[in-house]
Amino acid sequence: MPPKRKRVERSAKLNTEQEEPAAKPAKKEPLPDDSPEDAAKETSLRSRKKPAAKTSGKETDKSKAAPGDKVLHSYWLMKSEPESRIENGVDVKFGIEDLKAQPKQTGCWDGVRNYQARNFMRDMKVGQLAFFYHSNCKEPGIAGLMKIVRDAYVDHTQFDKNDVHYDRSSKEDNPKWSMVDVQFVRMMERFIPLAELKKYHHEHKSKGGPLKHMALFTRARLSVQPLTKDEFDFVLSLEDKKPL
Repeated sequence: MPPKRKRVERSAKLNTEQEEPAAKPAKKEPLPDDSPEDAAKETSLRSRKKPAAKTSGKETDKSKAAPGDKVLHSYWLMKSEPESRIENGVDVKFGIEDLKAQPKQTGCWDGVRNYQARNFMRDMKVGQLAFFYHSNCKEPGIAGLMKIVRDAYVDHTQFDKNDVHYDRSSKEDNPKWSMVDVQFVRMMERFIPLAELKKYHHEHKSKGGPLKHMALFTRARLSVQPLTKDEFDFVLSLEDKKPL
């Protein structure tokens, strides 16, 4: 069992992309026996089958404006650190292999202390897919796919004085921070490095393309980022292409 991963959203030695320190899944907190999410969490997705990049005409892109101009997203990119780094005596390492090693290959994505990233997690819905992005490491990039298996709920680490995520300003009757549960789906057919994504981003900025406005480059510091369907499908299609 890997050590419970801890995370602090404060200034730290980051990689060249200057991203927000990544949140990490921790050991799964059990749900109440009568929780409606139990059935979803009981399914362990170990299939290596690749989700189709193209969908049927009946599906619609949910990344669109809703009443009040609120944008609804269906795909995500979530950052975590695969290499050892000590925070207050705790190793914050948690890569995709560590998620695979969790019971039912599921963990809670705790420790997010950025309001925008928190709000994105609150928008997530069970069944949505997210890229597991290796961050703050020698070669950052997209390592695999995971699935949201529980909607946002209270992040218990904000109340634990012994936890590096502790927030003394957050009250139990009015908690500030939330988390979701994620479950491993599969590894990417090949690791998609940040350097390659950056080349496509620059190309699409000048010539047009789905990665033109990708949050990985326009909001690089966020550890939880939304993706449009076009962005998600394009990144997934890179598995079948030779590296740039």
